Amino acid sequence: MTIRQKLEIIQKMLGLTQTKLAEKFGVSFVAFNSWWTGKAVPRPKMQKAIDDLFLEVTGQKIIPIDILMAKKQGLFQKSTEHKIITEILDNPDIRDQFILKLTYHSNSIEGSTLTEPDTAAVLFDNVAIPDKSLTEQLEAKNHQTALNYLFNHVAKKGSINEELVLKLHSIFMNGVRPDAGLYRRHAVRITGVNLPTANYLKVPELMPAVIAEASNVTEDIIGASAKTHSRFEQIHPFSDGNGRVGRLLLNAMLLRANFAPAIIRQEQKQLYYTYLFKAQTKNDQSQLEDFLCDAVIDGFKILERKDVR
Repeated sequence: MTIRQKLEIIQKMLGLTQTKLAEKFGVSFVAFNSWWTGKAVPRPKMQKAIDDLFLEVTGQKIIPIDILMAKKQGLFQKSTEHKIITEILDNPDIRDQFILKLTYHSNSIEGSTLTEPDTAAVLFDNVAIPDKSLTEQLEAKNHQTALNYLFNHVAKKGSINEELVLKLHSIFMNGVRPDAGLYRRHAVRITGVNLPTANYLKVPELMPAVIAEASNVTEDIIGASAKTHSRFEQIHPFSDGNGRVGRLLLNAMLLRANFAPAIIRQEQKQLYYTYLFKAQTKNDQSQLEDFLCDAVIDGFKILERKDVR
């Protein structure tokens, strides 16, 4: 496979422009374009970086267990420094950053066309964006309400149970769907992947086991979160909103374990889906765990008031 073909696949999977891809490799657009057109060959170190990213985006990269364990240990050490949920609630700027980033990225992953500035205007200034759909704007406000509910629930040491999951869905889908807060009563398909979802008649039987796993106290919260999230998304218990409610549940697990919320960025949508699919179909969640470690690290950056894209 040529360098150009690998770069095209990387670009497609990450959804980046050539300019952004050049920035990701830390080179100028001129240098990157010379690789793209075949006028120049990357140096060995840069060629390895291209090969590594290609394997990563196509789900072929093996994460060494020592690297994954080191990331988890680093996150565990961070989680012992402060009471995360208290820090979020006691600092309005930190809380608002989490609400903005989590709302914008989670909705954007599901196809919302609101930009991050649009989302901020809707959430904090109650501004209506005239050229955007009312449903998208309502979903942004509902996601904000669901996050505030979740933060307060965790702060009060509320349980992670089916009642919480159904409540989060009812808040998020309020005014959007008539079946808000209810499990689906029909078949659904996950767009773009060959992955069977649960028979809708089985959903009420399958969900208690998933929620029981989510509520367990464990030392490996990243591993538990990856497992619960992949199972939840494959069951697909709702008519709509499965991805966003699933990520809210994921963050409920992390916050209860005193970890920062995971910032799963829309630019990494294809990586996220690739690793999720691998966990669901190959019984290998190592890449999803590594991905979630990086997403939680971004959450800790918000707590430290560092810039997060």
